[in-house]
Amino acid sequence: MTVTSLVDADLFRQLLRRHAAAVVVITAPGQPPAGFTATSFTSVSLDPPLVSFCLAHTASAWPAVAAADVVAVHVLTQEQEHVARTFSTRGIDRFATHGAWRPGPDGVPLLDGVLARIVCRVVRRVEAGDHSIVLASPEAGEHHDDLSATPLVYHDGHYTHLGRAA
Repeated sequence: MTVTSLVDADLFRQLLRRHAAAVVVITAPGQPPAGFTATSFTSVSLDPPLVSFCLAHTASAWPAVAAADVVAVHVLTQEQEHVARTFSTRGIDRFATHGAWRPGPDGVPLLDGVLARIVCRVVRRVEAGDHSIVLASPEAGEHHDDLSATPLVYHDGHYTHLGRAA
């Protein structure tokens, strides 16, 4: 193991690449609607139920997320790498490219065919460096009934899949 006393931006990225995370797409209403791929999604509290995610202030989706009262979190299946790539591509109409979505509560875009979906009310945005942490309260949710479906995971700069235990 290499020990370094100074954690600069390059080392920080290398360290975080060792952390595996589920891949989600977060959507927000707007004209046009916004959506982005994230690995920063996590549960925060059970009582009351709260989740969080982080987004850079320079992200194209930030203005919509900064103004949104409602967002939707979509947990992707291992077969949805193309969805993750679509919503992480700059300079395209992500919703036209993806195509499989419909408007939900308060106009939030809901993606079809995902492992799980949680519609959340934004509770608070906390500035944290060049990002904001968005805290949100789940208001509705649904999940895939196929228990063999597995989530898409991001690790060491690549999308990967979990193996199923026997």
